[in-house]
This record gives sequence, C-alpha cells and structure tokens, in this order.
Amino acid sequence: VVTLLYVSWHTWIGDAIVQSEQHAAAQALADEWANEAEETPPTPVEPSPDADPVDAIPVLGEQDHAAVFGIMKVPRFGADWQFKIASGISRPVILDRGEVGHYPDTAMPGAVGNAAFAAHRWTSGAPFDPIDRLVIGDAIVIQTKAGWYTYRFRSLEYVQDTQIQVLLPVPNQEGVSANGRYLTLTSCAPKLNSLERIIAYAVFEDFTPTADGPPASLTDGVAA
Repeated sequence: VVTLLYVSWHTWIGDAIVQSEQHAAAQALADEWANEAEETPPTPVEPSPDADPVDAIPVLGEQDHAAVFGIMKVPRFGADWQFKIASGISRPVILDRGEVGHYPDTAMPGAVGNAAFAAHRWTSGAPFDPIDRLVIGDAIVIQTKAGWYTYRFRSLEYVQDTQIQVLLPVPNQEGVSANGRYLTLTSCAPKLNSLERIIAYAVFEDFTPTADGPPASLTDGVAA
C-alpha cells in the first residue's frame, strides 16, 4: 500500500503540484519582463536596407550555472504549458526542481547551431511528459527578456543514452559546421526509466521582439 501511494504521488499528485507551481513561476517571470519592457522601451534602430533580418536576431551570452534565462512554451501541450529554462542540466538544482535545462556548450536560442534542452518526463513536474505527442510543424517557442524565438518541430527518434551526437552543432552530423539554427529536446524513454532517450528536433523559424508583443506561433497551434 505504501509503495502504491508513493508511486501515485510521484505519477499524478506530486507532478500536478510542481507543474502548477512552475507554470505560475514562468508566468510571473514573463509578466516581469513585460513590465520592464513597458517602463524602459528599447530605442528604435533603423535597419540597413542591405542587412539580412536573420543577422539582427539578439542572442544571449553565456549564462551562469542554474541561472534562469528563458521560458519554454509549446502550444501543442496546452495554453498554460510553460516552464522556466535554466543554464545547465544538473538534476538537484535544475531538472529535479521542474525546470528545463539548457545543455552547456550548445547554442543559445536564436544562435547558429544546436540549442539543446533536457527535462524530466516523470516526477518533478514532468515538463517533457507529452514530448511524444508533437506533430510536424508544431511551434516550440523560447521566450527571453529580448523576445520570442519560434522553432518548428520536424522529427522524433529514440536513441541510446550514449549517443551524444544529438547535441552536435548539426545534430548527428560529426565534423560538420553549423549552417542553420536548430533546437533539440531530450528526455528519458520509456517514461518510467532511463534505458533510452527520446529526442525531438526542430528548426528555427523567426524571432519576435518583446516590443512587438507575443507572436502568432503561440496561438496558432492546437492543444494536445
């Protein structure tokens, strides 16, 4: 009975509580950034007519370990689904707290290369529990103080936990220099253990500055 109660807590009750707390914390952070943007709006800069719009994408610099720098939102997972993103993938101070971790030495959101993230599928709020329900074209949106980076889901695969090639600048392409902007999500598979890893890949679509308001990609998806 005790074992069943423990499993039930971690599978349903505990996850639901942590999810609710994380959703609220992410929303509070988003509101804080919105208020800051209203108080100190950025000075408009007239772009050069010859400039490539992609070159104007702001990219955050290196972050301290466990520093929260973003919020991940996936419309497919529901309108309220949002989790804070922290630098690093340490279990005690990031993943086990229900946050999404950003792999060190991978690209930051919007940068050329592979922005890679990890989160739990079971316990600690299970942020990536619904990862296997992504549909091609689904938006995966990263919000920072600068704005929103929209990526579009392309494919899913299962790999051994030793196949770290998924984190390369061009996923699974050894010795190839990055020639695009990619996003990779990683988590455990099957859900209740860590025998393998489930990997979701996405490609960059566009960047929306904070001053322009939330992008259409946050509302044009469908809920799971």
